[in-house]
Amino acid sequence: MASMRDIKRRKSSIQSTGQITKAMKLVSTVKLQKAKGRAEEAKPYFLYLYEAINSILKKSGNLSHPMLSAGESNKKAVIVITSNRGLAGGYNANIVKLLTKGEIHREDVAVFSVGNKGREALSRAGYDIRKDYSYVMNEPSYSDAIDIGREVMNAFSSGEVGEIYLAYTVFKNTVTHIPTLIKLLPFHANEEDKTVESEMDKLTLMNYEPGPEEVLDQIIPKYINGIIYGALIEAVAAENGARMQAMDNATNNAEDMIADLSLKYNRARQSSITQELTEIVAGASAIE
Repeated sequence: MASMRDIKRRKSSIQSTGQITKAMKLVSTVKLQKAKGRAEEAKPYFLYLYEAINSILKKSGNLSHPMLSAGESNKKAVIVITSNRGLAGGYNANIVKLLTKGEIHREDVAVFSVGNKGREALSRAGYDIRKDYSYVMNEPSYSDAIDIGREVMNAFSSGEVGEIYLAYTVFKNTVTHIPTLIKLLPFHANEEDKTVESEMDKLTLMNYEPGPEEVLDQIIPKYINGIIYGALIEAVAAENGARMQAMDNATNNAEDMIADLSLKYNRARQSSITQELTEIVAGASAIE
């Protein structure tokens, strides 16, 4: 059994750690409230943006546009959104697993990293880190999404990559966060869309003015930038939610360990007192 001094020292260390995790939980809670409100306000816009683009393409017939067909390159650009800091449970690891345990071969991936943790993990795994945007996660803005979108679309247009994907964490609620990998380009209209349409809507074809190519050249970049910005906002909310949960679990574990160590300390103290009394009684008996 450990000595009373060792138990007391360990208990003091765990108490200090528990105070830190509790403080980090409070900080994450405050940040989560702000990020959650921002994500919930923005989410409807990005959902309707996707539905609008999907509806337009479904009613456009057979359009020929470079951004609607895969390029000749086997390379796939993947925008990976993680956090700059750890201590967030499995938040970052789950995003990394989407690539390392997924169906896309490592040799075919060009990573556009947003977040230090994802960049470091994928770099160790041998992935090609094409560009790093880790600074974006400090305070994501729409202009940051435009910069990222412009870079990946230039790579797509030049034939450097044939497809563009986005890996991020969907913020469903405070305790539920879903790591997700979606394809951004080439865009395919979702034929399984459950949106109710009238028969007239289904038969009506989309008319473009001045022409399909000019319109899509304007619409698709806005779609890409909008989806990236929405993903950045949701990722920030999911990161703070995951960190709050992780720190809450760590604090609870610290409290359980302190209770266990207090019990061991009391037992060791009782054993020490009993031994001293036994020695006193034995000494008194020997004198008599």
